Amino acid sequence: MTASASSPTADDPARYVGLDAGEAERRARARGWTTVRTVPPGTILTMEYLEGRLNLEVEDAKVRRAWSG
Repeated sequence: MTASASSPTADDPARYVGLDAGEAERRARARGWTTVRTVPPGTILTMEYLEGRLNLEVEDAKVRRAWSG
């Protein structure tokens, strides 16, 4: 299966870094991410990969890091 422009797999997670956390989540959902998970820095997460999930590391209400899965 190939990614379409509206597919979250075609959306670069790096584009969310530096955004306000609320705005990043709104944009991610509008771009087709089915799950948006926000966590503070240093949070221990499982290594389970979930297609369609965007992870946002948020500090001081800003996205510091973003990755899929």
